[in-house]
Amino acid sequence: MSTVSTFLWFENSAEEAAEFYTTLVPNSKVNDIARGPDGNAFLVTFELDGQQFTGLNGGPTHKFSEAASIFVSVEGQDEVDRLWTALTDGGEDGTCGWLKDRYGLSWQIIPTALQQLMSDPNPAKAGAVAAAMQTMRKIEVQGLQDAYDNA
Repeated sequence: MSTVSTFLWFENSAEEAAEFYTTLVPNSKVNDIARGPDGNAFLVTFELDGQQFTGLNGGPTHKFSEAASIFVSVEGQDEVDRLWTALTDGGEDGTCGWLKDRYGLSWQIIPTALQQLMSDPNPAKAGAVAAAMQTMRKIEVQGLQDAYDNA
């Protein structure tokens, strides 16, 4: 049987990043660290809420881009705020719930309310929610709900 996982190329911070990420996302852990002859981490395997990742300390050749991101669906504003604050510390916020963490990896922190409200069969309501989201950096559930209610 095959195994599918995400492979992330870090310059030299795979171990630090894996340890950081696993403290933020429930049901997460570092599984293994393969070290090179110098004792530094070379490959780090870890899980984020059961999803498998491998981090490689591969040097500066390849950089992360927004073309790939880790999508985290969360319940409620408190969880959005907690993850957003932790992940943008040393990183940068983006638009529509996207951010880059201190390692340059892109994340999407999206409350389940966004998906629920945008799935409304009424195109005016769904469109109002989409328009509200496009004005946000960190997603604000109350702002989405207000747009939905006022459409």
